[in-house]
Amino acid sequence: MFTFKSLPTKKQQITLPLLVILFASIALVANTESLTFNRELFSKGEFWRSFTGHFLHTNFNHYLLNVCGVILLWALHGQYYNKLNSPLLFIVSALSTSLGIYLYSPEITDYVGLSGILHGMFIWGAIKDIQHKDNTGYILLFAVVGKVIYEQIAGASESVAALISAHVAIDAHLWGMLGGAVVGIISFINAYCLNKQNKQ
Repeated sequence: MFTFKSLPTKKQQITLPLLVILFASIALVANTESLTFNRELFSKGEFWRSFTGHFLHTNFNHYLLNVCGVILLWALHGQYYNKLNSPLLFIVSALSTSLGIYLYSPEITDYVGLSGILHGMFIWGAIKDIQHKDNTGYILLFAVVGKVIYEQIAGASESVAALISAHVAIDAHLWGMLGGAVVGIISFINAYCLNKQNKQ
């Protein structure tokens, strides 16, 4: 049964979500395009945009959706966060999203938002569930992979696009998910090898 006491509230579990929400909130107030992921400027050497663009949002609805996503994923998988894996997961998912867009999605000239990273964190959490023998991990894994495949086939949701006043960058979901999957698979293999070594 769910209780607030069961939420992952240790310092190492709550730090990343709080920082992400804080930076996103500051970026919402600042509302500066100098931090947006812009293809042309990125190619000219403004590489910080591969990170800063994720904290910006097109409007308050977009910001609120992403903040709710951060909170939901923390509630689902925050018990697995620590001072090493959560920053690594965030960085890898941010880089895979930005570089994936830059290299393989040339139609996207500008990108803002946390959705790519959130998809990376989602699939990583599902893999961690599976690693810890929690069968709901399989459901979550199929759900996020199925969602991304559906988007690639059917296109973006028009209702979400209207809500955030922008085109939904579905490719960002794909590239972010792949980055999170890589971190999750490496963690899974590493845990398996350590467990096997300990049994010998």
